[in-house]
Amino acid sequence: MTATYFAPTGGHPPQTDLLTDRAMFTDAYAVIPKGTMRDIVTSLLPFWDATRLWVLSRPLSGFAETFSQYIMEVQPGGGSDRPETDPGAEGVLFVVAGEAQLHAAGSDHALTPGGYAFLPAGTDWQLRNRGDEVLRFHWIRKAYEPVEGLPHPDVIVANEHDIAPTPMPGTDGKWATTRFVDPEDLRHDMHVTVVTLQPGAVIPFAETHVMEHGLYVLEGKAVYRLNQDWVEVEAGDYMWLRAFCPQACYAGGPGRFRYLLYKDVNRHMTLRPAQGFAAPAARLSQAAE
Repeated sequence: MTATYFAPTGGHPPQTDLLTDRAMFTDAYAVIPKGTMRDIVTSLLPFWDATRLWVLSRPLSGFAETFSQYIMEVQPGGGSDRPETDPGAEGVLFVVAGEAQLHAAGSDHALTPGGYAFLPAGTDWQLRNRGDEVLRFHWIRKAYEPVEGLPHPDVIVANEHDIAPTPMPGTDGKWATTRFVDPEDLRHDMHVTVVTLQPGAVIPFAETHVMEHGLYVLEGKAVYRLNQDWVEVEAGDYMWLRAFCPQACYAGGPGRFRYLLYKDVNRHMTLRPAQGFAAPAARLSQAAE
């Protein structure tokens, strides 16, 4: 089945529209519907040309704290030769429209819809839109947590169309995850995957765990359990979950339900914040020693 990827295009609603919307922000989760991603809430970044972005999540004390997530919109000819200004930040790019020309660690790559790139902290990379269409992609950033004795992970460039989804046990493939990183590779402290639920499939229990989540709906619609609420979501909506927020899902159809998922993994729980959240330069210095 051909994959589809929703991406916002901005614009503004007419003055005659109702103000009622599905947007909500609670102490356990946030829902940012696609209708909130308008021109007026876009941002710009230093050293990016012909580019704007929607910020979907950012670290907030007392809420989700490990990552930020953007939807980038790059006009033809735009891009950046200095995209990342934090040397301690690792990143994942996931393309949903257009074609990105990525130069990373001395190699060139073309990223088309479904294209994925993992960029370790400290990677020398640049990105340009060399095509005639607007380029849209997700950019997920996290401060890398080095561990003494583990090397840094490598650059990974892939496309989800070339990866067979891994079915969840006991689901006959109705609930599956496309993984770009080996789950047992402990060099990685975050995973970004694509989750697919066929019509009628469910997450059959209220997952309650330490991992934070960002979930962007790429395709379809479903009813999602968030803490004590059941919320309808559709392609273009974003969900932001703090640690231990109960979650479940029912994909009612008529088509499949797919989302891009972030989660933090593979690290001890920080007991001493002053040491666990060192400045990026200090983290890289410690990793190099």
